[in-house]
Amino acid sequence: MSDSNSSKRDEVPAPPFTSAGEPQALSQSRLPPIMGEIGFIGLGQMGRAMAANLAAARRPVLAYVRRDDQMARLKALGLRATTDMGDLLDCQLIISMLPDDDAVRRVVFGSKDDRLDGLAAGLMPGAIHLCMSTISTACASQLSAEHARHGQSYVAAPVFGNPDAAKARQLFIVTAGAPADLVRCQPIFDCLGQRAFVVGSDPQEANLIKLLGNMMTATALEVLAEATAVVRKRGMDPQPFVDIMTSTMFGGRVHRIYGDKIVRQAYAPGFILPLVLKDVRLALAEAEKAGTPMPSVGVVRDRLITAIARGYGDLDWTVLGRIAAEEAGLVPLTRSFEGEVEAARAEADRTSS
Repeated sequence: MSDSNSSKRDEVPAPPFTSAGEPQALSQSRLPPIMGEIGFIGLGQMGRAMAANLAAARRPVLAYVRRDDQMARLKALGLRATTDMGDLLDCQLIISMLPDDDAVRRVVFGSKDDRLDGLAAGLMPGAIHLCMSTISTACASQLSAEHARHGQSYVAAPVFGNPDAAKARQLFIVTAGAPADLVRCQPIFDCLGQRAFVVGSDPQEANLIKLLGNMMTATALEVLAEATAVVRKRGMDPQPFVDIMTSTMFGGRVHRIYGDKIVRQAYAPGFILPLVLKDVRLALAEAEKAGTPMPSVGVVRDRLITAIARGYGDLDWTVLGRIAAEEAGLVPLTRSFEGEVEAARAEADRTSS
């Protein structure tokens, strides 16, 4: 990391608080706006689309990547890219969109292996880390405490939506953090999604909601997969079944979007299985911590493990439809699945950063 940390920088003005330590009445006009470049860490399919939307909204973005061969692609999206995380330390706002707890901890706490000092040690007091990653509640609490120790702010803002939704600015954002920080981040949320939900001041609460939401989606996909397998096994076209279900009792986004993909056997990578399994396991851990059994989710976890063991780890979670079809003896399916796997692997290699 560069030694820019040692240079003298102006501190971001702290948000107003009463003598009792509570936020005063807040409005965007009364708080200092976030100025300058926005640091962005985590430029996979989701992060890249989100950073591009910020740039399109004329918010300058400084994107950190580990490899030089990613620089030109990001520049074409209107981003300024760097392979030195130290370049981000002057930013008033850093957004992270990383895959798991370990990746976010490495960025915040630093890593001897990568010779990184960590954001918490390097960011200026008053800066905000806006973590949009799907991580455990324990990790969120650790990150929040570490930033607070350095006089910085931490806001959790995981999102619901796939890469297509990210490109279209149709994400739903679940936010938690200090009220003043949430108000200052609102213009950023407006650039990235269609709605931001405020769930509280404790960042871990946003991550719990996100984990349970992903768990519910994975469970819905498993049920859709099993039901369509029954319809196919009876010699019927599953499309009318899904159309009827999504037009009557199951008209939500999950059933409509993913039901159609399962019928079409569309498994191109969006939310790949190892990340789904990570979230399902984290949701189960939260349930165990709360003393709340979730037996149906254990079935979904095992289905995901099966799919990965069969070589489908690079594909979208809609591939649960393929597993249900295999278990029902319906394969081979009409679509060439080997080509889908190879295309998914090529895309994963191309977009990793």
